[in-house]
Amino acid sequence: MAKPSTTLTVRLPSETRAKLDRLADLTQRSKSFLAAKALDAYAERELEKFQKIEAQLRATPDAPDPDADEIFAIMERASRSTKAP
Repeated sequence: MAKPSTTLTVRLPSETRAKLDRLADLTQRSKSFLAAKALDAYAERELEKFQKIEAQLRATPDAPDPDADEIFAIMERASRSTKAP
């Protein structure tokens, strides 16, 4: 039985759309399937990072509850520090 789904409209740079078109042709999968898989993987990965950071911040004694902006800033700094120069 198919899982329930919903529609999301996304604007992509032309280059990204061309890559998606090519990948869809090569894999004989729909662009929608590929985009959904990519978004799911991204959301899963980022949610896991967010939740780990949130848990670490909450475990710090006497620290105020972290807000999303603070957590996203930590994620961004970590992302920049792991990228090759």
